[in-house]
Amino acid sequence: MNRLKQIKIRYIYQQFISHISIIVVAFLVLGLLFAHYVGNLVYENKAEELITYGKAILKEIERNPIATEQIINQHSTVLRARNISFSMFDQDANLYAVGRGGPAIELSASEWEKITKGKTLIFQSDYKRFDQGVTFVVLPYMVGGTFGGGILLTSPISGSSTMIRQVNQFLIYAILIALGVSFLLSWLLSRIHVHRIRRLREATSLVSSGDYHVHVPSSNFDEIGELANDFNHMVKKLNHSMEEIESLENRRRQFMADVSHEMRTPLTTISGVIEGLKNDMIPEEDKERGINLVSQEAKRLIRLVNENLDIEKVRSNQIQLYREDIQLLEVLEIIQEQLTLQAEEKNVEILVEADPDIEVNADYDRLVQILINITKNSIQFTTDGTIWLRGKTEGNEPIIEVEDTGIGIDPNELENIWRRFYKADISRTSTPYGEFGLGLSIVKQLVLLHNGEINVTSEKGKGTKFVIRFKQEAVGN
Repeated sequence: MNRLKQIKIRYIYQQFISHISIIVVAFLVLGLLFAHYVGNLVYENKAEELITYGKAILKEIERNPIATEQIINQHSTVLRARNISFSMFDQDANLYAVGRGGPAIELSASEWEKITKGKTLIFQSDYKRFDQGVTFVVLPYMVGGTFGGGILLTSPISGSSTMIRQVNQFLIYAILIALGVSFLLSWLLSRIHVHRIRRLREATSLVSSGDYHVHVPSSNFDEIGELANDFNHMVKKLNHSMEEIESLENRRRQFMADVSHEMRTPLTTISGVIEGLKNDMIPEEDKERGINLVSQEAKRLIRLVNENLDIEKVRSNQIQLYREDIQLLEVLEIIQEQLTLQAEEKNVEILVEADPDIEVNADYDRLVQILINITKNSIQFTTDGTIWLRGKTEGNEPIIEVEDTGIGIDPNELENIWRRFYKADISRTSTPYGEFGLGLSIVKQLVLLHNGEINVTSEKGKGTKFVIRFKQEAVGN
């Protein structure tokens, strides 16, 4: 909990500092730009006002030079009311009329040169010349294109400065309010995000303790929501992996139990016969029968080991296929010939139906192994019936069907027949063919290795049908 509090405080600081930094920088830039804009606007307006008054005075003097003093007095009264003062000077920079409070002229050589050429000068807040910030303008008095002097008008900008200070004061108030709001937002966001992070942390602890059914609320709104999505996906995969591990562990236990069970019977038989022969407990006429029994049981053990090796090689990708184009009819006839004797023992007839032109791209030895396993399985569960080995094509893909009229398989058990050591008839004892329940498991793995698919349909008491579909591939793949 203390660790969580530290994280929470640190996150609040991060939020608060980031928000304050943005707000302060934004308001400072805004305040500086606004103050600069307002200051320039005030100066420009004041300068235009002074130029307007100056031109009016000069125009009246130009019309009536004799009444210069009267004109100056009249304008002095008006300008004084507007807090504007002025001074008149001649072409030699000598003052000859000064309004009340009017400043003396102090121009540099370059400024005086501009005035003599008829240019108007505008100055803003020049503290070198005046004790306070002012705006003042100097207008030349041109008579017939000749410089005859000019007028200098000034106006303090204290009122404008006061307005700018007030604006800046309001900006400071706005900054303080924004800081308060940012603190509240930072606090609220930190609580929300830390709560979400805490849920993820608690869920992670549950997963680390072995609970893989954890789910946290997720969204695509932000990175934390996406992290929650990824966390849920990870937990789902972990849960699936644990289920697979548990399933594999159960299958391993079942495998060991089944192997032990399957091996116990032939080993017990072999041991018993050998002990009987060793101690002369078996009559002479039965010794040959006992030796044959030992031979058969040893072959059973060899088949068990070989089938387990086969299926492990397939699952670990240790089997290399040598694919070629094979005539399907020829392969089916070979299977028929090899298994006819076994089928006749149960009064089962094997029929082949295939077009001679149909070919399948496969490994010959593995294809024969697939068909022998399936056909033996059909012989095992068929008595006084028929087994069809068919070859056909659909959409340029070769299809092999093995159908029998045997006892069939319960629909609920169809998916289980591909499992190791599974026996559809669990009450039966060992039989000569496929007694270990490994054949069909090997078949499915070999079909998948050929990039094919195998399906089975069955009806209890009416028979079973296996359908193998191979995808055509070029020779040498």
